[in-house]
Amino acid sequence: MHNTADLQEIVDEIAGLLGASATLEDRSFRLLAYGAQHGDIDTVRQESILRRRASQEVRDYFERYGIARADGPVRIPADDRLKVLARICWPLRHGDVTYGYLWLLDSGSLADTRLHRVAPLVTRAAAALAHEARSRQDLGRRLDALLSPDPQERAAASPEMSGPVAAVAVRESEERAAALWTLPRGVLARAGSPVALLAPAHLAAEVARTVQGAYGTAAGIGAARADPADAWLSWREARQALRVAENFPRHAPVARWEELGAYRLLARLGVGDLRELAEAVAPFDPELARTVEVYLDLGGHAQKAAAELGIHRQTLYYRLGKAERLTGRDLSDGDDRLTVHLGLKASHLR
Repeated sequence: MHNTADLQEIVDEIAGLLGASATLEDRSFRLLAYGAQHGDIDTVRQESILRRRASQEVRDYFERYGIARADGPVRIPADDRLKVLARICWPLRHGDVTYGYLWLLDSGSLADTRLHRVAPLVTRAAAALAHEARSRQDLGRRLDALLSPDPQERAAASPEMSGPVAAVAVRESEERAAALWTLPRGVLARAGSPVALLAPAHLAAEVARTVQGAYGTAAGIGAARADPADAWLSWREARQALRVAENFPRHAPVARWEELGAYRLLARLGVGDLRELAEAVAPFDPELARTVEVYLDLGGHAQKAAAELGIHRQTLYYRLGKAERLTGRDLSDGDDRLTVHLGLKASHLR
């Protein structure tokens, strides 16, 4: 990670100078360092330390006070419903960009004159986070080359990594941000659509959950490769796994390539092939498509399918008969059943 020892030293010094409980978080409210407790503690500080992240409700409450755009300390009142004590948020800004937040619990003793004493330390913390962010951007450009399908570009990337590695693809969100520079230093990251990450294979699942959780979207993880020079193959699988995660709830929000079974074949297909498969179920309306898909997903078990759909079994049989008439397929025949089932799955990926 970024130099956590430096950040911890800064937070400890701030807490000591002010005699206040202090925490330092990145822009996505992920805990980076915290000082010794002074005075009362509230639920938010406890959760931040124990879970390393504030809840979305609490984040929304704080952001209403304009902390992301503030140039100096912002005083935030207590909220009994959220069990939030009064606190001060000091945005860590460098070059007009907010990289994180310093939080100080305030019992009323933190006057502006006292806060002024720690301003140089706040500036130092902001500069440290900005430096880490720039370093990550440089690594992100190298990652582009490493994941390129062009062998000449990959050859010029010269990754400073050892295997095995695995690629991760995460869908970005317009509403929420993920501070990619806070990931472990052994992880290469590049913002984009989708976000690209390359991690030691044993960290890939944790990295995927962390970034996916920050964005609140979906993620795919490619298979591990012993040689980082083959990471582009894992990246291709990660993007295909992301497609599955976005379209099939059973694999959401994080899909691993090795666990996708038949979906791996579907995810590899191009638009034309998917369209051809989906033509088998083109006559279905949404209700009929869901009915048949649930029935086939449950291996043709009528009782379970009816219960899952919340309908009478006779209604299920009526809809299945309608599906057979519309497609000219016999759902008791293995080949016809497979054709319809693949068509339904292909229609999602289109």
